[in-house]
Amino acid sequence: MNRRNFVSAAAGCGGLLLSTSIATAQKKVVKNASNMLAIPLAELQRKYHGFLFDDFLPFMDKYVIDHEMGGFMCNTDFTGERLNDNKLSWFEGRGSWVYAFLYNNLAREKKYLDVARKSLEFVLRSKPQGENELWPKELTRDGKPLTSADGEIYGDVFIAEGLAEFSKATGDKHFWDLAKQLVLKCIRLYDSPNYRPTIGQTYLGKDARDFPGARIQGVWMVLIRTSTQMLKMHADAELEQVATRCVDAMLNHHFNPEFQLNNELLNHDLSRPLNEYRQLVYTGHCIEISWMLLDEAERLKDQKLYDTFALRFKRHVEVAWDDVYGGVFRDLMNVDENRWTLDKVLWAQEEVLIGSLRIFEKTGAPWAAEMFNRAFDYVQKTYPLKDHGSQLWMYAGNRKVEFEEFKTRPKRVENYHHPRHLMLNLIAINRMINA
Repeated sequence: MNRRNFVSAAAGCGGLLLSTSIATAQKKVVKNASNMLAIPLAELQRKYHGFLFDDFLPFMDKYVIDHEMGGFMCNTDFTGERLNDNKLSWFEGRGSWVYAFLYNNLAREKKYLDVARKSLEFVLRSKPQGENELWPKELTRDGKPLTSADGEIYGDVFIAEGLAEFSKATGDKHFWDLAKQLVLKCIRLYDSPNYRPTIGQTYLGKDARDFPGARIQGVWMVLIRTSTQMLKMHADAELEQVATRCVDAMLNHHFNPEFQLNNELLNHDLSRPLNEYRQLVYTGHCIEISWMLLDEAERLKDQKLYDTFALRFKRHVEVAWDDVYGGVFRDLMNVDENRWTLDKVLWAQEEVLIGSLRIFEKTGAPWAAEMFNRAFDYVQKTYPLKDHGSQLWMYAGNRKVEFEEFKTRPKRVENYHHPRHLMLNLIAINRMINA
């Protein structure tokens, strides 16, 4: 069975109880439906352009980018004060992708490509030698390892994402090939029956029991995002297998028909755990991976798959929404007890904005427009720091996202989710205006 037929057949048996298609009755009507957005497209375009080019990028250029040695010094607060000059391999991969993507899609200026190039040159100097070794997580300003690898594959996948996008920008397939090697290495490590035994502590706290070899929604998420982008550049049978595994895991295994939400963690064989992890739904990842799976469904031209993941996106946003103070929560620790982590991270809100605008653009669905309007209004009233003299937005906060509480958080500039949201939505708005 070929890949397209496989995912179509799988979509048919996915067990989704919400069965009404959002797309069959609304085929590309954005041109006529754009008045459903609370802000006219031209004004929305102006806002997003300003958020990116007038606020975020100048702040990065002045305070965070290391123009001398390459890379990103993200241990910096919203005023530009730097805690230290250390760099994280995760943030190097993420940041190099941001600037290569910016160059490829919105601003073909050498200065942006140079930022990506110097970041990759910096991080590649600390490339581990063993074929199954991972990058050290933290580096000095000049690239010396400060900490060993922590066993997670996320950092290496982010570096692969940056390498692939840089390959697209330069036309040098060597970087794409290196990215593929990293992805396949990460799959080998992820398939170990002892992968990340303490992963549960990330979601349930330091006292969570060990869970060796868990299948993790967050891992499928970074793998499907990177492999889908790479496959749009070059056909490759091994990466197709990676993408197929990601779709199958999310479509047929992580989705729990008992409460119509995705479990974050499964047993190594993809069966459902019979302990507290059965009740864990990390809604931030559920929302984030949903729009990535929509992107994969579009690459495959599989409408049935698209409809399934659009409905699951809608379901997770509705469950995670805070009806009292607005915004979405990121971590439902126990479904039956309705027990949540109550902080509000910016990245989770921005995943709502990416997914809802993407669905609205494709389908004209009124619910997607309403969801975008509500999330955009909430985010604009809550996270920007202009009133406090900064071009940045708060990256996290308590349930009310109070500025005084935010000031006590570690110094950090978020160099990935925020610019990714701004770029993807600006590109979508540009498409709608030009449709």
